Amino acid sequence: MSNFDPEGKAKLAADALDLIDRTLFLCPSPIYGYGIERLLERLDEMPHSIVLCIEADNDLFDLSQKHIGSSSFAANPKLYLSNCCNEVQLIKLLRRKWGERFFRRVQLVRFTGGWQLYPQLYQNIFKLLQRELVIDWSNALTLAKLGRCFMRNVIRNLAVLGDDNSVSSFTFGNDPVLLLGAGPSLDKALSILADHFGKTLCDKEKRPFRIICADTCLPALKDRGIRPDLAVILESQHWNLKDFTGLSGWKTAQALDLSALPRSASVLCGPRLWFFTPWTELKIFSRLEAAGLLPEKLPPLGSVGLSAAAIALRLTQGNIITAGLDFSFTLDEFHARGTPDRREKLRLHNRFKGLLNERAVFTEAVSRAVSKNNERVYSNPVLRNYRDLFEREFSTTPRLFDLCDSGLPLGLKSLTSKAACEMLSAGNCGMAALPDVSLTENSVEVVDFIRSEMDRLLSMQKMLTGKMPIDIDELASLIDECDYLWAHFPEYAASERRPGRDDFETGSPCAISFLKRIRAEIDPFIKLWNLTLNHRCRRN
Repeated sequence: MSNFDPEGKAKLAADALDLIDRTLFLCPSPIYGYGIERLLERLDEMPHSIVLCIEADNDLFDLSQKHIGSSSFAANPKLYLSNCCNEVQLIKLLRRKWGERFFRRVQLVRFTGGWQLYPQLYQNIFKLLQRELVIDWSNALTLAKLGRCFMRNVIRNLAVLGDDNSVSSFTFGNDPVLLLGAGPSLDKALSILADHFGKTLCDKEKRPFRIICADTCLPALKDRGIRPDLAVILESQHWNLKDFTGLSGWKTAQALDLSALPRSASVLCGPRLWFFTPWTELKIFSRLEAAGLLPEKLPPLGSVGLSAAAIALRLTQGNIITAGLDFSFTLDEFHARGTPDRREKLRLHNRFKGLLNERAVFTEAVSRAVSKNNERVYSNPVLRNYRDLFEREFSTTPRLFDLCDSGLPLGLKSLTSKAACEMLSAGNCGMAALPDVSLTENSVEVVDFIRSEMDRLLSMQKMLTGKMPIDIDELASLIDECDYLWAHFPEYAASERRPGRDDFETGSPCAISFLKRIRAEIDPFIKLWNLTLNHRCRRN
């Protein structure tokens, strides 16, 4: 802190800031609170900006509480003082107080020199907040683009949802699990295993370990005669179907997200286990859970490889060895041999078009990286984000290991080929029985649920078409209950929610526009619910 007029200099610093609403101002080590009062005065006309003061030193935190707590601006709702420096707890604190996507940017403000006691810690907190905002707003864009698709898939999948076939209803016991992604290192991993286990690798009854794979791996495994114990299917869009080319009728168990493309569930011939990753908060999820129809809930990780890792940790108490989760690529390899992209590359190969992956490598967003074996690879922001998320979620799990030494580091202990094969050999032979899909035991609950959802939409439809008088309170309640109709609207995928009751009563332009757009969503969803109901009844 400056010895010459520290308070005056802090005020000048506050006056020099460029202020934009929806900014989280991070003020490390505020000590006496110099400059904060001036900043709060300038934020009077910015209702969605907050000043977050973080103090890592316990003695300085007590000093800050004493001086800031007794100041004239201590009760300002835009000021929050905390000594929370744990990343997970800090993110939970922000979301509990202000919710997701309340802020659009983070600005670092240093009014005192106290931050120099822990410069790296405060810088890490600043980067953490920036990263979380990017993730939140990326999720909002995904919701705006795919939210309707996710919900349509959930409704269609209710037509084939069984009674007791959630991933929580099954276990591999203590058997070790080989977790496979479709990265280039999958080829090396399978060669190592084939050399060690021989024909046993292709025999599920004799194989001493279990194989859980991402759906993109299925063609590569089938080419090698390897039948996995479980394939994880997450993708909600139609291009996921190319992963199942040539696999119709192949008997393989599947773990499907409730929002996965319905057609994906009908290609393979095998038991279906369901899980659920909530892409946003919707009232219908609570109703599904209350009706006993919501499968095992997994965190929304965005990548089928990460979801497969989360499922593997639930299905076995034994060790898990990963392979093919590279999150990187080379000039000539993006996926393993036999995967759809590699096959497409070979199919298009001629004297004018080579096998090099130049379009993936030579783009602006791609950057060079160093793999676990110090070789040069390439990655892009999406893959790097998934790698970072994998490390945050799973690197502290002692049961997770790496088999091959290519790809980006995952924060896991890498095993030698010999150690990995010895670990996989420690399981018991024999295939545990997967639960049979049952459509009869919970049919009444599913049918009743579908009909109750249709009744909600029909009531709303009648109000908005003038077939029955509008009750503002009932309409507002129905809109909240059927929030899947509008959660994907771009302006409502952010922190702002629907127009309020006063807007509906006065017929404000935003309320009229909102109701017209909801009206356009109702009819397609009624038809979809009716289609699901008919399909369910036919299957019974």
